[in-house]
Amino acid sequence: MLMPKMNPESLMKDFTPYVAKDGEEYMNENQLAHFKSILLNWKQNLMEEVDRTVNHLKEEAVNYADPNDRASQEEEFSLELRARDRERKLVKKISQTIELIDSDDYGFCEECGIEIGIRRLEARPTATMCIDCKTLAEIKERQIGG
Repeated sequence: MLMPKMNPESLMKDFTPYVAKDGEEYMNENQLAHFKSILLNWKQNLMEEVDRTVNHLKEEAVNYADPNDRASQEEEFSLELRARDRERKLVKKISQTIELIDSDDYGFCEECGIEIGIRRLEARPTATMCIDCKTLAEIKERQIGG
């Protein structure tokens, strides 16, 4: 039985958008704590999804006599493992982002140094570039076919 396909971003749930106070400094202690909480919860949800997959693979592993059934099962497991591999890479990126928070380097574009912005970071907490630099990088990538 195929497990439901999970979008990694759908595992990043249950957070209240940050409400900045007038004159509040960007990436202050409260904002950093807000994003660290989002990232830790997201990482936890991804790890739980990995555990569910491992259990599913153990429970559903059957040595079918029919080659078609066996092939279908192998394809299903292959798809699940590919999804978990993408999530494993995402967990690594989340951990790197948490390190940025801990070193007070979070929330600023790695290309130009400007603020990435609270709303963009809530949409993609692992973002390392502002929207302008990210757009330029994607255009360059398309032009060189990378």
